Amino acid sequence: MAGFRTHSSGLRALRPPAFGADPSGERMARIRRSPHFKDGAFVNPGGPARTRPSGSSRDLAKALLGKESRARRAPQGTVPVHPTTLADIARPPATGLRLTWMGHSSVLAEIDGQRVLFDPVWGERCSPFPFAGPRRLHPVPLPLAALGPVDVVVISHDHYDHLDLPTIKALAGTDTLFAVPLGVGAHLEHWGVSEGRLRELDWHESTRIGGLTLTATPARHFCGRGLRNAQHTLWASWVVAAEQHRVYHSGDTGYFTGFTDIGSAHGPFDATMIQLGAYSEFWPDIHMTPEEALRAHLDLQGGQPGGVLLPIHWGTFNLAPHAWAEPGEWTKDVAEEAGQAVAFPRPGEPFEPAGKLPVEAWWRGVSGPVARHWRRPEGAAEPGEPAKATGRDLDLAGER
Repeated sequence: MAGFRTHSSGLRALRPPAFGADPSGERMARIRRSPHFKDGAFVNPGGPARTRPSGSSRDLAKALLGKESRARRAPQGTVPVHPTTLADIARPPATGLRLTWMGHSSVLAEIDGQRVLFDPVWGERCSPFPFAGPRRLHPVPLPLAALGPVDVVVISHDHYDHLDLPTIKALAGTDTLFAVPLGVGAHLEHWGVSEGRLRELDWHESTRIGGLTLTATPARHFCGRGLRNAQHTLWASWVVAAEQHRVYHSGDTGYFTGFTDIGSAHGPFDATMIQLGAYSEFWPDIHMTPEEALRAHLDLQGGQPGGVLLPIHWGTFNLAPHAWAEPGEWTKDVAEEAGQAVAFPRPGEPFEPAGKLPVEAWWRGVSGPVARHWRRPEGAAEPGEPAKATGRDLDLAGER
């Protein structure tokens, strides 16, 4: 009958474009062949991870929605964004490696003459809808078009705060290549990126782009953009190795022993970009506290301080119960205890890991008081050794 639509086709018509597309055809066949895909879903290293909030729904709602909590979780003033200009990033880095944190997990890495853009999110909200969802707490440091040519865009997974529809659509109009975890290419093709510009990798697979070798490495997280999360797209951390330098981007992950294996196979690194915000005792398996992030960095460096740690996944979106500035304060404390170099750039502030590092605690000027700083618990490791206690053992900003 003309004009007849099934119930399922009607649901597809209502599906927001930002939901992307599900893998199918040869892509789905490749997913089913993956050693990391079992019983119809991708699985985490180290066994199952809790991907839904644990504990009392009432306690979670209080932690997220209480009046005092809401005030603590946002800056008390204007976040000091570095006014990035093309001149900041047009000159080649003197040391061959320069990083520019654009906020959250978005980082421009200029490495031995090539430019890599990790998890670019230029949208106003990390949400499928322009009118709802977590909104940016500071503007992007510069327009995406002012960034200049990018050799490869690297995506860690398909959550909205890492894979942003308006940003990808803008980049689809350039000639950049995309390196993505297995299955994520379905979203990008749906949004206008041609198959020939995709490098879609399973864990431990590598691709060569110019003078760079990019390797997808394991992470402990999950995936999903729509109402039904079928776990058919992979999540990954990434190693990018050039002739003289190598860097690591964690994407989103909980702590697991696999960091040692990644470091043994691909490290040590000149710099690591490690997620250490949006953690909570309600989801301890899929995000890392500052203490866990430091431990991950040390694991990646062979167990000893080395290279530079760039904290990511904090400061830009309000995604967890902890105080807005807590990741910065606790990271500063734990890194000083361990003797590990950490860079604290303002969003948009370029720096070279082998040069002078930005170390000012810039967030203090616009932050409410942090309930307590990180302190090494009794029995924890001595400075310079991987810490033994996890951030889950700590009083998370006085919530308990």
